[in-house]
Amino acid sequence: MKRILSLLLCMILITGMQVTPAFAALEWPSNVSVEAEGAVLMDARSGAVIYGKNLHAVYYPASITKILTALIVIEHCNLDDVVTFSHDAIYSVEQGSSSAGMDVGDQMTVRDCLYAMLLKSANEVANALAEHTAGSIQNFAVLMNAKARELGCQESHFNNPSGLNDPQHYTSAYDMALIAQAAFQNETFVTIDSSLYYDLPPTRHNPDGFRVYPGHRMLKKNTSQYYAGVIGGKTGYTMLAGNTLVTCAEKNGMKLITVILNGHQTHYTDTKALLDFGFANFQSVNIADADSTYSSVSNDMTIAGLPAADLSVLHMQKDCYVTLPKTADISDAQSAISYELPESAPSEAVARIFYQYNDRQIGASYLLHKVADEETAAAAARSGAALNESGADASVQGGSTDYGADVSQAGIEEESSFSQDPLALAETDPLASSGSEEKKPVSGARGPGIHLNIPPAFWIIVGAAAVAAIIGSGLLTAKYRIEKREEEERSERYERRRQRLQDIGMTTSEFDMMLQQKRSDSALKQTNKRKRPKRHKSFLDEKNFRDHE
Repeated sequence: MKRILSLLLCMILITGMQVTPAFAALEWPSNVSVEAEGAVLMDARSGAVIYGKNLHAVYYPASITKILTALIVIEHCNLDDVVTFSHDAIYSVEQGSSSAGMDVGDQMTVRDCLYAMLLKSANEVANALAEHTAGSIQNFAVLMNAKARELGCQESHFNNPSGLNDPQHYTSAYDMALIAQAAFQNETFVTIDSSLYYDLPPTRHNPDGFRVYPGHRMLKKNTSQYYAGVIGGKTGYTMLAGNTLVTCAEKNGMKLITVILNGHQTHYTDTKALLDFGFANFQSVNIADADSTYSSVSNDMTIAGLPAADLSVLHMQKDCYVTLPKTADISDAQSAISYELPESAPSEAVARIFYQYNDRQIGASYLLHKVADEETAAAAARSGAALNESGADASVQGGSTDYGADVSQAGIEEESSFSQDPLALAETDPLASSGSEEKKPVSGARGPGIHLNIPPAFWIIVGAAAVAAIIGSGLLTAKYRIEKREEEERSERYERRRQRLQDIGMTTSEFDMMLQQKRSDSALKQTNKRKRPKRHKSFLDEKNFRDHE
């Protein structure tokens, strides 16, 4: 019966749809300019780019690199761990660069090192943290690039933890904004980076210890560059990079991130211009509170007099935002629904809603289905059992050499255990361990009454072929099992999404039609509202009220 009602609902929506005229939203404010070669202004909550200049061009970042270094160290290390400074950490930095005066053998906690690196911009401290976290600076660079990819960076490559000059060390304004966005979501990072001073413990060259202060002048009230609302950030400078600056500030209900690359003594004035422009002209809007287009679906239990499926289990994800001009409303934005969900999507997600304003991406949110805790726990248990079974099977398939087991397990660890093993990505060649296993050639064979005089080279060739066959078999087995597991996981995710919609008596196509009808109704109401002069006056009064809050 539920299925029949759903089909009837679908037919009614198709026949009742109206084509409504599309009205272009007001122009996106753009009355700002900067002198630096690369710059971006991003809403930290929505990820929307408010302003960009050479957004995706690559530049040298200098010491703003240390934001990424700090984020990785915080994620992988205990703050009370003790860091010992090596000779390489001290002497592999350029002479005359920023330093905390550390010497070989000095020790500080990870916490002390983070303060010295972010506030004092100490390069030898960045090196020591990298060695402590990953074993070497080279291994730490692998972690840096992996984290950058995870955050969505596509125009960056990092080669050291400090940002000192290196042809293979570069980033873009947009990528650096993504990194800063993630860092300022980390409470530990914010606590350290926003500090106005910190007392470092005694060291060999500083037996009484000493106090460090932030290099970012917009944090300091006694400087002309001070800016109320600045949370933190990082400065940078080299001859090749010019002035670089990352800043995060919050006021008027907005949290903004600016990035300046290749500035020429204008990095502070450029940053102030961008922050003033952002706070004066834009607003962050909570999607769940403002957009009733999707949330009203869960309240309308009937459409055209027919009972719809029970959609009360659907709700918009909280704490997701869109960025809009202050003169605009969320009804001025266009939204689109997608059932293709990324790996990072919440387990309860049914679909993802994307928002645009005049073809500009301004934010996104997930449409969630309330899933019982038992179902989530059961799915996690099944996933763990599948991984264990896969590892056990691969061990059997590997034969007497266990090569297949090694490769299969390496594949599993690469996907699921990186967070526990920060050096996982530094192991670049899974075949390296197999090279140490030597095979002794057989020089000949002897049967009863028969003497075979076979050249030793023949047995060497046969042995090499056998080893190659075993290795190839192990690799193919591991590759097949990893691909099979990935396919099974994709199928499970798709089945869970389909099941959630089926639980409420809908298919994806029927659900799309219902939402399209809702958007059409909303657009029609907005059109009628704009045609009434009195409502327009009320909207202006509301705007003025918001501007003076």
